[in-house]
Amino acid sequence: MTKKVPEKNKAKTKTKNKTASLTFSDNHLAQELFGPHQAHLTQMEELLGVVINTRGAEIEIVGSHESVEMVQRALIGLYDRLMNGSEVGVDEVAAAVRVVVDGGGVSSLDLEIRTRKRAISPRSKLQGEYINAIDKNELVFAVGPAGTGKTYLAVAKAVERLVQGEVDRIILSRPAVEAGEQLGFLPGDMREKVDPYLRPLYDALHDMLPSDEVMRRLENGEIEVAPLAFMRGRTLANAFVILDEAQNTSAVQMKMFLTRLGENAHMVVTGDLTQVDLPKGQRSGLRDASEILGDVKGVAFIEFGAADVVRHPLVTRIVTAYDRAEASRHAAAPYEKSKHKK
Repeated sequence: MTKKVPEKNKAKTKTKNKTASLTFSDNHLAQELFGPHQAHLTQMEELLGVVINTRGAEIEIVGSHESVEMVQRALIGLYDRLMNGSEVGVDEVAAAVRVVVDGGGVSSLDLEIRTRKRAISPRSKLQGEYINAIDKNELVFAVGPAGTGKTYLAVAKAVERLVQGEVDRIILSRPAVEAGEQLGFLPGDMREKVDPYLRPLYDALHDMLPSDEVMRRLENGEIEVAPLAFMRGRTLANAFVILDEAQNTSAVQMKMFLTRLGENAHMVVTGDLTQVDLPKGQRSGLRDASEILGDVKGVAFIEFGAADVVRHPLVTRIVTAYDRAEASRHAAAPYEKSKHKK
């Protein structure tokens, strides 16, 4: 015998779809927005579960009320990006979707970072907050896993300000923890010894400036890439200073670095507290600073999580899996200690 579903319950099981239309004034830009063979629209359909139909420069979006509104916000933001001369590809579409899903708007106009080689826009809501924090504060801490854009966006901001003449130089630094006390035993001069630890910073620079300009600015001192130990005793004025991999500083090193801040200087400190390579028992300077400076005016903290990873989707899943494993270990630790006591 088939059980009848009451009419009231039937109504609850139905999901009412919304239909909305958008018309873009420039047909050429509209086709760029839609992508080759409308690939960008297909990408949005898959990511947000909607159906998008086109007719010339006009589109019709069908889906849940929330999804349709997100598609509208994403498309309008991406179209504004095209109107301002920036490119839109699959990465930008994925970023726009990520931002609207997080509840933000795609305001690429005021958050876009312009360097010699490319324009860089936030690829998540929190990246947008990070860029805003750098604009409004003299010292910003960005903490979180690899792939969240912490260092890349900081270098982009530094390059933008150098090119625009807002600072005289960029100083990029990292603690060379892996080398420890063994730098003297490595072949080559000091620069050749520490360069492997600073390679990610060079890679970011070459992504934003022509190679000959990077080399010229390195030679004349407008860009300096140096290990943390080289910062001692200096006052860094009219500079944009970035300390990367800060989880591997000691509390003493962190205090030393932060007190180098001079007039018209800006600092960004980045690190991942799950990747500390310090000797066992030594407290991370990044953790120390986050606890001490939380309420200090002019200092901002941005905390990224696995959901903010903007690399390959598999990287997000890997970070999430490690976070889950770490949480399980911490949860089991009290039980293990009590068992040993018995």
